[in-house]
Amino acid sequence: MHHHPCSQMHIKTDVKSSCSTEVGAEVEEEPPSQQAYCPVALQPPAKQKTTRKLTIQSLPLDTPTPRRRFRQFYYPSISEKQWNDWQWQISNRIRTLNQLERFLHLAPQERMAAESLQSKLPLAITPYYLSLLVGHEADYALRRTVVPVIDEFTKMPGEDDDPLGEEGQSPVPGLVHRYPDRVLFLALDFCSTYCRYCTRSRMVGHGRLFFNRRRLENALDYIRRTPTIRDVLLSGGDPLTLGDARLDWLLTRLRQIKHVEIIRIGTKIPAVLPQRITPQLVRMLRRHHPLWMSLHFTHPDECTPEAYRACQRLADAGIPLGSQTVLLSQINDTVDTMRSLMHHLLQMRVRPYYLYQCDPISGSAHFRTPVEKGLEMIRGLRGFTSGYAIPTYVIDAPGGGGKIPLSPDYYQGRDGGCVILKNYENKQFQYPDVL
Repeated sequence: MHHHPCSQMHIKTDVKSSCSTEVGAEVEEEPPSQQAYCPVALQPPAKQKTTRKLTIQSLPLDTPTPRRRFRQFYYPSISEKQWNDWQWQISNRIRTLNQLERFLHLAPQERMAAESLQSKLPLAITPYYLSLLVGHEADYALRRTVVPVIDEFTKMPGEDDDPLGEEGQSPVPGLVHRYPDRVLFLALDFCSTYCRYCTRSRMVGHGRLFFNRRRLENALDYIRRTPTIRDVLLSGGDPLTLGDARLDWLLTRLRQIKHVEIIRIGTKIPAVLPQRITPQLVRMLRRHHPLWMSLHFTHPDECTPEAYRACQRLADAGIPLGSQTVLLSQINDTVDTMRSLMHHLLQMRVRPYYLYQCDPISGSAHFRTPVEKGLEMIRGLRGFTSGYAIPTYVIDAPGGGGKIPLSPDYYQGRDGGCVILKNYENKQFQYPDVL
């Protein structure tokens, strides 16, 4: 158990689950939490349908039936209040092979991976997010994003532990300064749920980047003495796994720097732990405007009533919300799936921002699509849905080159004084251009 330098904030470290030994967890920094709970080992409820037909009108604000059924079945002694406590969710994350098998019938490639993680990216899934997986087979989209498979151990040519070259652009620990006017500030290396395709799988979940006052002050000092920095992106790990007091402290320190104009928070919390978006949290966040958030949504099945409610609270607090989605093979790489996700995001008042080509991290080949697939996604959206629903497709250039946008070839060249354009229906048009 780690003791933080910020002891005056009285934030407890996690009480480890006593269910079984940990898989690949090594030393992991834990946010505030409560006593872990071992679910009963029973047969799961009836299989859920993979595709949920949700509309904004059909989203009640009470606890949805599938999650309530899951809780009553696997956690019969846990009250709804405990289930909706984000600290309970974090301290009861599923982190071991034995725990995982209480809920899922593992395929051989999943079992072999879970047995062999060791120093790899740890396994961790919140009970809430696991409730979305129960009743689905190994090929289910959400399951593939969080349950490890043996393919993670195969490193293909061109893959790297740090494909974006972040280590080489880090002037002080936990800070990446790639672009002239903005920095990436890694607050901690902890997430409530670990995505298997994580760009920072080399560092997250291993307890190497704590919420340490000395380290954070060094990063803040760098920002203070670099007046060109006007935009700070807080990431990690997931900054929203910090308690309110710690997050408030960090945002306050950033707000005291005159040349910092906006602060952004990158998080997957509304998708994997929507219980974290409490009225108390949003009241605190409102004090630090202009504050923006980049939310990580991968698939329309993540857009549950709980996720809708979390985004509603953030949007009602005046926080502009954008989405960052990674294009993933056999998960969200059809136009219908992507369009459905983008439509949900707009209903949640989240503006689709980036569609990322999956970074070539070590062991990511089974997640990566051809670049042409990303262009196909944009072609299938442009003209067929609202312009607000179309993200910018980007490749984060290996080696630290930054984000490079790609789009289908709508510009066809010139014919005399006209520009030749191709529209979404592949029809050609001429625009009289001023030379």
